[in-house]
Amino acid sequence: MSTATTSTRVTTGTTRTTNPFAGAAASARAELLRLRKWPAVWVTIGAWLALTVMFGFLFNYVSYKTGDTSFSNEGVTRQSLLDEVLPANVPHVLIQGMPMFGGALMLVLGALVAGNGYGWGTWKTVLTQGPARPAVVTGSFAALTVFVVTTVVATLALCFGLALLIAGVESQTVVWPTLSDTAKSTGVGFLVMEMWALLGFLLGTVARGPALSVGLGLVWALVVENLLRGVGQLLGPVEAFTKILPGTAGGSLVGSIVGTGGPDPTPGVLDTLSGSTAMIVLGAYLVLTPLLAGWLVTRRDVA
Repeated sequence: MSTATTSTRVTTGTTRTTNPFAGAAASARAELLRLRKWPAVWVTIGAWLALTVMFGFLFNYVSYKTGDTSFSNEGVTRQSLLDEVLPANVPHVLIQGMPMFGGALMLVLGALVAGNGYGWGTWKTVLTQGPARPAVVTGSFAALTVFVVTTVVATLALCFGLALLIAGVESQTVVWPTLSDTAKSTGVGFLVMEMWALLGFLLGTVARGPALSVGLGLVWALVVENLLRGVGQLLGPVEAFTKILPGTAGGSLVGSIVGTGGPDPTPGVLDTLSGSTAMIVLGAYLVLTPLLAGWLVTRRDVA
């Protein structure tokens, strides 16, 4: 048998590559095909885009047109409401919903990707006949990341499209945000969404199924973290623990850019950590989560 890195060996009638890079690339292509043809993926991404439209643009614009206010914009002038949905404010609108709602939906996406790999028996087949396990997991991570990037870019394009439409309808001069602000918000948005997607992937790997991992992830992201932060105001040890939670890291990183908005901040946007500290905590999750998920996949039985 050839000793070249691109050589293959035949095992039980199946061609199995021994090149880890080729295996990871093949796994990524297969996973992208699976996700691209899976309606649940597009429903999840579509739900996030719909939330962006409603909370980022629709509610403020309706308040501007009707003059009605709610608890979230009480005391805000009509011009301020209009300014919030114009192109100059797109970098803020892009990321303000990502720490909680966008993160929760990306967690669902990650849990579905990993959980259904077990639930459908896909990984059982691939891991016993296809490339080595590290290559399969790396390819799956790569495919998931592609969809996270797609989600963030689609959100950015949608925000600019709606902002330009409103500016045209209201005959407002188009003032573009700076390229640095747009790039910074896009990068932060990707990091926050990617962190939650990887955490969902880890949950799907631990639970070996989509239902339990999705349920646990949503309860944690939308309920448990908020309860812990509330209890942390009374108990010092709990408060210290909440500072290393993923929601705290993502919310504080976004809060360092958009601000907390006074007494009624956007849900999930925090000022608990400084921007640099939040970046360190979030970076730790981005590194440790895929390592732990990959370790579980390579060490456990796939049945």
